[in-house]
Amino acid sequence: MLDVLDRKIMHCYPGMVAIVTVSHNGSDNVMSAGWHSYISYDPPIYGVAIGRERHTYSLVKNAGYFAIHFLPLEKAQFIQEAGTYTGADLNKFEQGNMEFEYGTASGAPILKDAYVVYECKTIDINTYGDHDWFVGDIIQFHCDQEKFLQNGLPDFENLSIPLYLGRSMYTSVEHNSKFISHRIREK
Repeated sequence: MLDVLDRKIMHCYPGMVAIVTVSHNGSDNVMSAGWHSYISYDPPIYGVAIGRERHTYSLVKNAGYFAIHFLPLEKAQFIQEAGTYTGADLNKFEQGNMEFEYGTASGAPILKDAYVVYECKTIDINTYGDHDWFVGDIIQFHCDQEKFLQNGLPDFENLSIPLYLGRSMYTSVEHNSKFISHRIREK
């Protein structure tokens, strides 16, 4: 039975956390984002919510480009630190010992430990409450193909995907997770 509450609850976890990187006027930064989504498959468009108080906010807004990354479970500490510390006070790449190269399409840092990366060109920014939603055309894809099967699904023998539970807690999807197929066959 459902109870009516007199307080807010947010039930969007567990979920994947995206890592946003940006480079603008010689300043590189990285942040974690729990609120992100594909918006269109064709053309490929991706969106991410960024709080206006975040150091990353003005960098992404002014750069006009950003990159979205997905990191394996073994990088969960970096994921957490990238969302906790501010790039205004320290270099989060150095703090987390995270290596990168600059993307050829966006100029944003591309993390070497990522298994999927989207380089994006900002096409729209909208305000929703306490966050702005940055929408980007995906102009370059990067993928560690060894982490995926031929059918495009993750190879859980080679990739453990972190899921954020909330309150700095993570779990994972991996090879010994239970998988159930509900494929509907057309008549």
